Amino acid sequence: MKKTGIIAAVCAIILLAGASGWLYFAGWLDREKPAIQLDSDISAIGRKKDIGITFADERSGLSGLKVELVQDNKPHLLAEETFPSRSTRQKVLRLSVEPLALQLNNGPAVVRITARDASFFKNETVVSEQTRIDTLPPQVYVMSPVNYINQGGAGFIPYRTSKPAALTGVFVDDRFYPGYNIVIGGKPTSVAFFALGTGASAATKIVIFARDNAGNEARTSMPFTIKPKKFRADKVNLSETFLQKIMPEFQASIPQLQGKTPVEVFGYVNTTLREENAKTIQSVCRKSINKKLWEGAFHRMRDAAPMALFGDQRTYLVDGKPFGNSVHLGVDLASTAHAPIEAAANGIIVFAGALGIYGNTVIIDHGLGLFSLYGHLSAIETTVGKSVKKEEKIGVSGLSGLAGGDHLHFSILVGGEFVNPQEWWDPHWIEDNVMKKMTL
Repeated sequence: MKKTGIIAAVCAIILLAGASGWLYFAGWLDREKPAIQLDSDISAIGRKKDIGITFADERSGLSGLKVELVQDNKPHLLAEETFPSRSTRQKVLRLSVEPLALQLNNGPAVVRITARDASFFKNETVVSEQTRIDTLPPQVYVMSPVNYINQGGAGFIPYRTSKPAALTGVFVDDRFYPGYNIVIGGKPTSVAFFALGTGASAATKIVIFARDNAGNEARTSMPFTIKPKKFRADKVNLSETFLQKIMPEFQASIPQLQGKTPVEVFGYVNTTLREENAKTIQSVCRKSINKKLWEGAFHRMRDAAPMALFGDQRTYLVDGKPFGNSVHLGVDLASTAHAPIEAAANGIIVFAGALGIYGNTVIIDHGLGLFSLYGHLSAIETTVGKSVKKEEKIGVSGLSGLAGGDHLHFSILVGGEFVNPQEWWDPHWIEDNVMKKMTL
């Protein structure tokens, strides 16, 4: 019987079957092809590539699917499945492709994906995606064989990779600091700033990481020497006067602190709020412009005396007993009340607003993962997105946030981690540890 005769017979049956029959046979006579959607880019496949594929046919359902990897006109079956009934409207397939196990060569290939529906017409969709098999990991060339890094300080390293990297940077133990691409000596070069904790030791591991577009990864140890630093430790008595003066500000802005005593409020501020603020800062500093914006040593607040230093370890006392602790992650500078606060270097404002323990705060991106933070301001005189020049006024000092008196809390961050600001006020340190490495 010809197809026209079959279709005519089907139409007669539909008239007798009613609405339910109509829906069934409408799907059976569907002329639309199945849909195929990939969940990621497959333009390159390394030693192992996870691929997610969604097959769908809402009207007649799926009857079969096939995934092949074709190289030199030879297909390698990755997956094949049939569906005996028309009930399968969608199928999500997850594959792990390992070219070496398939004995594939490095070079061009094609991922061929086929889906067929369960209609009378057996509609078929075929998607062919060009790909490149690449199982060779990138090589990493460290350009600076001698690297001295202070405890609590910033490190900087230039390096090159044998092929373009989709992701690169430095691991300090488990903490990752992203790399940025610049040109040094007329050649594409990756550079990364990273932070060395105040407790860093010979057991600390610093590794340069690179991942290519195919997902191949390489890790290379970085040569370095840690220069130990001494950090102060002191005890801070939380007087009733201080608590009654500072804690109401936090109590008024945080609903869950209503009804708490000043001591309980301080406990929350020094732990939970401090941690939340750290996460916010890391989020703000997650993205940085891919070029160096600053020039020379960073500007230090004029005519200001240091009140607290980076790395100071504080133990808080209530009625002579320990009640929490903290590590000071900046330098406190004080001159006169409501003193002008100026940008330490050229950059772009990426945060300007209230920030918990830091009060009214400004954060500036100086490029390549380097940021400066200005806290406890009484007024902010800049806006997010604005480009500022070194020594341009951005606010006025104050005692907002967790501050006992009018001063500036000044911090430097690399990759969202705090480092000692004093290094960045020292032109010799910048020249020896950053600028010379940018001209290798």
